[in-house]
Parts: sequence; structure tokens; C-alpha cells
Amino acid sequence: MAYISGPKEDGCFLCEAPTADDDRARLLLHRSRRVYIILNSFPYNPGHLMVAPFRHVAALDALDAEERLDLMNTAALAVSLLQSALAPDGFNLGINLGRPAGAGLEGHLHLHVVPRWIGDVNFMPVLGDAKVIPEHLDATYDKLAAALADLGPAAAS
Repeated sequence: MAYISGPKEDGCFLCEAPTADDDRARLLLHRSRRVYIILNSFPYNPGHLMVAPFRHVAALDALDAEERLDLMNTAALAVSLLQSALAPDGFNLGINLGRPAGAGLEGHLHLHVVPRWIGDVNFMPVLGDAKVIPEHLDATYDKLAAALADLGPAAAS
């Protein structure tokens, strides 16, 4: 609810995240040539990642061919990281284009990678207007950063 009801920041947090000095503070896990992986600050599930281009673009056809390829290759890396670090039972991957499709940030395209476990949906979001996340973002970041290091440089290309 903090994201929905809290004050909105000026600018684009997906443009600002890779320019900050502290990747950990911004929850930025990995940079490729044209895109990067960042933890969602308001996750649906632990390990909810986003793959975003460095460039501020709103539509798939605004990405050049190298950006589109890097987006998908980096999404595959994100899935590998999550499999290694968190061992989910499945995944949802998706891009919300436009507010009617659920885009909270319409101007900067990003691909969501959401790990899923059998039974991960419960009554709390329906009755309590709250989503229970059983792990702090810092702990998830540590697990994913270690998994990225274990995969080595070959996995990141």
C-alpha cells in the first residue's frame, strides 16, 4: 500500500537506479550492455525482479533489436538466478504496457519476473488488504547476488 498511497517521486526510478553509486541500496543486481536486473521494491513474491532497459522507452517497438535481444537474454538470466537462489516451482514473466494493462510506470518499459511456489497465494490480500512477504528484500538480494556470483561471468553474457 505504501507505493499506492504514498507520495510519488518526480522523475523515473528506473532511469535513476542505474545512475546511483550504490547498486545494493537501489536493489540493482546485474547490468548487461543494454538492460539491467533490479529487485521490485514492492514485490508480489520474494525475488520479484524487473528487467529494464537503461534507455527510457515506453513501447516494445521503441527498443532496438539489440535491446530486445538483451532484454530476453537477461530475463533468462533472471530466471536462472531465481532457480538457483530460491528454487521456485514456477514463474510469471510479463510486461504491462499502458495503465489499463496494469502498468504502474507507463513511461519506462520493464519485464517482471515473478517466482511462484505452489500455495503462495493466501487469504491476506483479499481479507487484510496486505500481501505477506516472508523474506526481507535485503536477504533476497544477498541470495540472488550470491547465485549470480556462482553462475560466473559466462552466465551474464
